[in-house]
Amino acid sequence: WRPALLLLRPVPLPVGGRQPTFSTTCVRCSKNRRLRQKRVISERKLTRYFVDHRKVRVVGGQGGGGGHSFYSEPRKIFGGPDGGNGGDGGHVILKADKQMKSLSSVLPFYQGFHGEKGGTKNCYGANGAYVYVKVPVGTLVKEDGKIVADLTQHGEEYVAAYGGAGGKGNRFFLSNENRAPTLFTPGEPGQERVLHLELKTTAHAGLVGFPNAGKSSLLRAISNAKPAVATYPFTTLNPHVGVVHYQDYEQVAVADIPGLIKGAHQNRGLGMAFLRHIERCRFLLYVVDLSASQPWIQLQDLKYELEQYRKGLSERPCVVIGNKIDLAQSRINLPLLKEQIDERVIALSALTGDNLEELLLHLRELYDTYVKTEQSRGQSPVKW
Repeated sequence: WRPALLLLRPVPLPVGGRQPTFSTTCVRCSKNRRLRQKRVISERKLTRYFVDHRKVRVVGGQGGGGGHSFYSEPRKIFGGPDGGNGGDGGHVILKADKQMKSLSSVLPFYQGFHGEKGGTKNCYGANGAYVYVKVPVGTLVKEDGKIVADLTQHGEEYVAAYGGAGGKGNRFFLSNENRAPTLFTPGEPGQERVLHLELKTTAHAGLVGFPNAGKSSLLRAISNAKPAVATYPFTTLNPHVGVVHYQDYEQVAVADIPGLIKGAHQNRGLGMAFLRHIERCRFLLYVVDLSASQPWIQLQDLKYELEQYRKGLSERPCVVIGNKIDLAQSRINLPLLKEQIDERVIALSALTGDNLEELLLHLRELYDTYVKTEQSRGQSPVKW
């Protein structure tokens, strides 16, 4: 019996004299190729990606010039004019897309494609291609401070700039009086406009409250949204939309609006930049901190800010959510809050999950009422 000899082949060193960090031939030494999970974007980094204002300059494509030529072939020298018309310039079209969540991908300038020039033998020039600009659903288009379009449905389009008309070739001017016209026209320039795009979050319900009231924690508890949560105020700097799923496959969208303060309608704090997102909400969820002294004052201040921003906004269907019921002071303030206000109060804890079922059931009742109201008016309700 003789032991087997293990033959080792020397591994050639690279030019620098260093050993390779990994080998593709050995399983244990091969590089790990597992797919990495997508990193969660922090709230501070999210501010760079979420854009709800954009100034855009749009120019339609220029029309192609008309052709200028005369038909000629052997034994037919004077065949007459055969210059074709030029093609029309392409439009710039804004199209609402539900996959878009921000205006960050919208560029500051767009121009349609130009039309081609008319050719010989009565050949018309090709029209310029359209340029489609995808914008989120709920985008408001303004020009000189006036609203010109409101894209609230998926697939809805708005022609932001029309392309110029194509020029006429000399064949167009042929007549009995002028058998050999030499006149042809150039293409017209496209329409040029400067538009202001403004995004208003489209959701069924909106969480309205002061900073650190627990709106982000509540949205994380009832949906899969992951807004930032911290102990300092103004943690949420951008609106977040979470979708609540029910067993009958109905989906209710809830928007977490950044915290308001007194004087928000005067552009204090985050100001009016996020008050407009509440306009799209069909019903409101007022979130108050039950552990604070006199929590009913919070509700009065919130309604006052909404009413000053837009008349009738605070009169929409609503429910008052008393958060942080797990604290001892909150249990003392709960009966006092119910005595001071007439709206329904749902006491819960977003941290521990106490009494979330009552909120979800009442949220579905508000949604069903909204759907029936829209159908009775002959309008289609917003679906997610």
